[in-house]
Amino acid sequence: MSARRFRQIALGLPGVVESSHGGHPDSRVGQKVFASLGYPDTAWGMVKLTPDEQQVLIEGAPKIFRPVAGGWGKRGCTSVHLASADAASLKSALTMAWTRLAPKRPAKRA
Repeated sequence: MSARRFRQIALGLPGVVESSHGGHPDSRVGQKVFASLGYPDTAWGMVKLTPDEQQVLIEGAPKIFRPVAGGWGKRGCTSVHLASADAASLKSALTMAWTRLAPKRPAKRA
C-alpha cells in the first residue's frame, strides 16, 4: 500500500476533504480528522478508532496495525504500516474511523 492509495481510499468516502496539521496530510469529515499520513514517519498512516475497534484490528493483523505511542494510542489512535496493509484492511479501518466522525444527517444545501 502506498500513501497515494491511502489518500485515494480516504477521499473516496463521502464528504471527505484533505487538509494538514502538524506538517502531516490528514483526511477530514465534518472538519474532524479521522486519518492522517506520515507519523511517526512516511512508512505509516493513522486512523482514529475506538479502543475496542483498535484491539480487534491489532489482534487480527498485528503486522499492519499498532497503537500510536502514548495517550493517543490508549484512546484508539492506531498506526497503519502502509507497506504491510492490503486495500481491504485499509478500507475497513478508514471506514470505521470515518463512521465515528461523519455527520449523522446530510447537511442541507443552500
